[in-house]
Amino acid sequence: MGIIKYISTDQVLAQHKAMGTHISLQIYGAREDPEKILDQTKVLIDHFEDLLTVNRKPDHPRYGLSEVTRVNDQAGKEAVQVSSSVYGLIKLAVETSRENFGFNALIGPLVKLWSIGFQDARVPSDAEIQEKMKLIDPWMVELNDDDHTVFLKQEGMELDLGGIAKGWTADRIRDLWRAYGVEAGIINLGGNVLFVNPCPKRANGMWTVGVQDPLKPRGENITAMMIPECSVVTSGTYERFLEVDGHKYHHLIDSRTGYPVETNIAGVTTFTKNSVDAEIECKRCFFAGQPIANWVNDCRLGAIYVYNDERVEKVGLDY
Repeated sequence: MGIIKYISTDQVLAQHKAMGTHISLQIYGAREDPEKILDQTKVLIDHFEDLLTVNRKPDHPRYGLSEVTRVNDQAGKEAVQVSSSVYGLIKLAVETSRENFGFNALIGPLVKLWSIGFQDARVPSDAEIQEKMKLIDPWMVELNDDDHTVFLKQEGMELDLGGIAKGWTADRIRDLWRAYGVEAGIINLGGNVLFVNPCPKRANGMWTVGVQDPLKPRGENITAMMIPECSVVTSGTYERFLEVDGHKYHHLIDSRTGYPVETNIAGVTTFTKNSVDAEIECKRCFFAGQPIANWVNDCRLGAIYVYNDERVEKVGLDY
């Protein structure tokens, strides 16, 4: 399981690399051997990456295992049957995309056109953008609940679950850990953090989490919170961007316009019961550009907005 380190007799830290990111897993106490649990966690993560990734080239030795890639390869040709778990995630991603608030699991062709964060990043012409916009309509996806098939109706369409897969995977890891009787733990999938069960280090069970300062190096926080067990996810404009003629284009592209969203928000951090919801709601809050009325409920615990002028606004989180 990559690097395993015993911090204490009942606290074990493991590191792994998968899903295009560095993964950190921390277990506090368990009914069974923590190394066994962490090995099983690695197997689970790698399994889901095999099923969901769209970033492998055809000559990759495990390319054919991706069910999402098979769906994309048959775009405009025929429907593809996928496993029930993958179908459920695809259905969630597509139905969320149809809400049209900014999140779009079909946005791949547009993201590749801008290529922000990569060496070939550029500002495309409006004509190029409009051409790619024809390929990102979530209503052009046909879902069949009876046989779990997915059909992208137009050639050139691409399904990419990257904006939701880490959260969904984190929730499945939590299921595994609870089945193994893990007392508590921290799942960190490259910044997508899920706290499992109450913190064993404090009588009130609260965890501590920091929120990144958008104007400072990674790891320097602008604020910190005490929170109950939940998932924490951030969407921000400050890590990947392209600057041309004095204008900064960040990587969060609005599927409704084809351009990076214009906003005064540098980043939004959401706190939800489930990690897949944190992925979705983080984007909902970011693209809204301001706090959403009546957004907090039993599952959405709160959000922290950090603005370009470093002003911090908290919603919910009354702990």
